[in-house]
Amino acid sequence: MRSMEENTFCLEVPAEAAGKRLDGFLAGEQGLTRSAAQKLIESGLVLVEGKPAAKSLKLQAGWRVEGELPQPEELAVEPEDIPLDIVYEDADLLVVNKPKGMVVHPAPGNPCGTLVNALLAHCGDSLSGINGVIRPGIVHRIDKDTSGLLIVAKNDFAHQGLAEQIQAHSFTREYEAVVYGSFREDSGTVDAPIGRHPVERKRMAVTEKASRRAVTHFWVLARYGGFTHLRLRLETGRTHQIRVHMAYLGHPVAGDPVYGPRKVITSLEGQCLHARKIGFIHPRTGEYLEFTSELPPYFQRFLRSLGQPAESFAPVE
Repeated sequence: MRSMEENTFCLEVPAEAAGKRLDGFLAGEQGLTRSAAQKLIESGLVLVEGKPAAKSLKLQAGWRVEGELPQPEELAVEPEDIPLDIVYEDADLLVVNKPKGMVVHPAPGNPCGTLVNALLAHCGDSLSGINGVIRPGIVHRIDKDTSGLLIVAKNDFAHQGLAEQIQAHSFTREYEAVVYGSFREDSGTVDAPIGRHPVERKRMAVTEKASRRAVTHFWVLARYGGFTHLRLRLETGRTHQIRVHMAYLGHPVAGDPVYGPRKVITSLEGQCLHARKIGFIHPRTGEYLEFTSELPPYFQRFLRSLGQPAESFAPVE
């Protein structure tokens, strides 16, 4: 449970949010639904310039918005007998091929059916506890609608060793994606910092404010009419990094409902992005291990729907 102090907030309205309704601003800043923000305001737990305010109040730049969030409910994480596609497993770790549509760990709105629920059934108590009861064993994450390889630590020793490699950028993470448009260059690097979107707080953005360096390398595998098939390698691992960087270049990932065009390719049911390769030094043996995952059916079907590529290249290994 978070303390009462941790549940309080004090925000200054930035210039770009001037004129925005209080409920919309609060929802974006605190990661709430608009209805939840409205209930919080109506309960008297939100003050603007030290006074209670209406949910429809239009904010001015520099105003102070402060208040108190309700204590979060404790999530009871239960084991669930969900089949796992395990690529590798030993006493310290396992590598899982996560399907598209599976959430990695429980959260409000997704209390069950997650990878963690499945891992608890498969591993029992043999999962690292560094990230707490909600994320046991989870060293890194991939988005719900991103498919592919994920590593899980069975103990704290393995977790620590793997986390250090990620921190040192020595952990190999390679993806494939189909993006909108045609790249002029055959390869390149995006070096652009990523932080929270200044207004829509559930989104990430390329920004200099409260951001961290983010680096993505890419290679063109094939060019189609209106789309490009890419291979991408993460040097850093920021939230939504590939999706944000591709949108920043003007080539959002096909099917991406957050960073793509308003008219989403609904048949993809989320972004066309697959974590195809993972490589790391085993924290106990010191051996370098590398695993790859074939493109899943949804990805292959979409490529076939694009027809013959206008130009293709040998895959970069």
